[in-house]
Order: sequence, then C-alpha cells, then structure tokens
Amino acid sequence: MKALISNDDGITASGIFAAKKAVENLCDTCIVAPEIQQSGIGHALTLFEPLRVNEYTLKDGSVGYGVSGTPTDAVTLGLFEILDETPDIMISGINTGFNIGQAELTTSGTLGAAIEAASFGIPTIAISLEVDRDDIKFENGEIEIDFDFAGKMLKKLAEIVLRKGLPDGIDLLNVNIPANPINEEFEVAKLGKRMYTPIIHKRRDPRGKPYYWIGGEPYDSDVPGSDGYELRKAHKTTVTPLKIDLTSDISSLKEWLK
Repeated sequence: MKALISNDDGITASGIFAAKKAVENLCDTCIVAPEIQQSGIGHALTLFEPLRVNEYTLKDGSVGYGVSGTPTDAVTLGLFEILDETPDIMISGINTGFNIGQAELTTSGTLGAAIEAASFGIPTIAISLEVDRDDIKFENGEIEIDFDFAGKMLKKLAEIVLRKGLPDGIDLLNVNIPANPINEEFEVAKLGKRMYTPIIHKRRDPRGKPYYWIGGEPYDSDVPGSDGYELRKAHKTTVTPLKIDLTSDISSLKEWLK
C-alpha cells in the first residue's frame, strides 16, 4: 500500500515529516509538497507559468519532491507524474495551526491539497495541530513543536482508513489536534461557523497612501458539537467528515423558480 503526503507549509516543514514518520510502518510513503509556505492559497491551481519539481533529501535520508507551486499543483503532479500508481491514502499535513469552521475552510491550502486528492476518489485525511504561538504558524522549514501526539492520532486513524476505506458519502476527513489534549479519543464534530473574525489593519506608507493587512481574532461563539468548540474549549481531537459535492436542495430551488 502507498500514501501520498502533501501540505501547505512546504516540503521542509516539521509537520510533513511527522506525518511520514507516523504512517511509514503502515505503507510506503511519497512526499510531494510545495517548496515554500503556501498557507491561505486554498485550492488554487497554477495555469499561467511553468512548474518545476526538485528532489529534496529528507532528515531520514529518503527523497521528497518539492514543487514550485501550490498544494493543489503538488498533489496533481504527485498523482499524474511522480507516482506510478494511485495511492491507497492521501494525507495533507500535519499543518501548523488548526483548520476549522465553514468560512475559512476553503482558503486553507491544507484542505486544498486534500480536496484535490479526494476528488479522484482517494481516501484522504487533512490533519492540523493547534498551536499556542502565532509567530510560528507561517514559518518555512523546521519548527520546535512536539508532533508526537498528532502523529499517534494520525497513525490510529490512517490504520482504520487503510483497512476500511471511508464510509459512503464521505470524501475526506478533516482532523484537528488540540494543543493540550484530554485523551486519545476522536470526537466527531460538525463544522463551526468561522475560524476567525476578520480584522482590517489600515496603515500608511511613507508617501501617506493607505495600505491594509488582513488579520483576525479567533471566533469565540462556537457551540457544543462544533469543531471549534470541541477542539478549543473541550480540548478534544476532532474529526469532521466532508464531502466535495456542495450542491444544496435542488427541489427547493425548482419550487422557488416557479
């Protein structure tokens, strides 16, 4: 069996190596990931410039492939150029920082990579780790974070997926690991409303013209049962089943159009 592993933090990120270590005893692994940090890029695909693939020697001496593009580019090249067979599982992560809620989920490069793989029917896990420090969320390369618990939970879930596949109607699993977990169980949770409440920082350049930074404060109105509440308030590892088909109620629209 084989696993394709990607991310949006870059091929040299500590989290992607932790994902490889977590599942390498379950199956063969192949890392194909962006060369540099791609957080917030979502499901973007590079169409107007060429892509390059470079080999990287990972910490354990194995070879990974760095792509000069987005997470979706990396997965596409992994599936249709680098691998010679369809993988049995795809893993995106382990991301530095959680990925929760409805509003920001499609902006996540971690989920972008996962959605691309899942769109081809590959059982997929997107996994992210809550961190206490904002200054390390968007760093390139290795960071001083303990991924041991996240790796343990990933291995546990990957074993199930490799053995059973995913249930009908579920295309991928979005997993979030708390910074201070209370147990080693999975809490199945629905998507909350948001990950952040947007904050716009307006400043002026030396010529007096305005420019803007988009930031945010963590959304604090999550309800019990949602991924945000169970992760951040209850400190549980959340698993949210996702499907790519966003089609809503067709019959109600037909009635509305009459």
